Amino acid sequence: MTTLGLSADALLSTTRAVRRRLDFERPVDDDLIRECLEFAVQAPTGSNQQGWRFLVVTDPDKKAALADLYRRGWDVYAGMSASAGALAVGAEGERASQQLRVLRSASYLAENMHRVPAMLIPCLHGRIEKAPGMGASSMLASIIPSTWNFMLAARERGLGTCWTTIHLMFEEEAAAVLDIPYADVSQIALITIGHTLGTDFRPATRESASTVTSWNTWTG
Repeated sequence: MTTLGLSADALLSTTRAVRRRLDFERPVDDDLIRECLEFAVQAPTGSNQQGWRFLVVTDPDKKAALADLYRRGWDVYAGMSASAGALAVGAEGERASQQLRVLRSASYLAENMHRVPAMLIPCLHGRIEKAPGMGASSMLASIIPSTWNFMLAARERGLGTCWTTIHLMFEEEAAAVLDIPYADVSQIALITIGHTLGTDFRPATRESASTVTSWNTWTG
């Protein structure tokens, strides 16, 4: 498979949440997804236990059913104080503009979720909300790096991805669509997958790491 040949630094700084630039008309070959998954399973794991499970969804009816759940959740999310639109209120300058761009692109994805060529559902055995103490963090410590590996591999191969969680508002219904045993398996996210319209992604506007980093003592 032809890759973009990005440097490690370029790959890490330009793997964006792709929404408006997904090519809904171009299918994604199953073997390309399998290739990216081979990098997912190379991620580091807690206690060297590879408890991850991945469910790839390409069936049009199942994608449509998940998209319906996502849009139901989007209607709820859009009114939350943590939504991109709400966070734009009171923001200034470029930060406000950025939040509004995120809102528009997220709304676009919600409207077109059923058109996404493929979806990836990373899963874990067990109900994560029932994990005691540090259990939930320990469970996520393996599935998140592995899924991010998948997303990095996808970027290098000209695919765009976006980590979403809104469908989890209706996780049990999604489990029924996908024949996932809800009582025994937790869905962690829904990753959209598609070829991108162009590959010229740039680093995002972010605060300097120094503004969010403390050394030895918490400084808020």
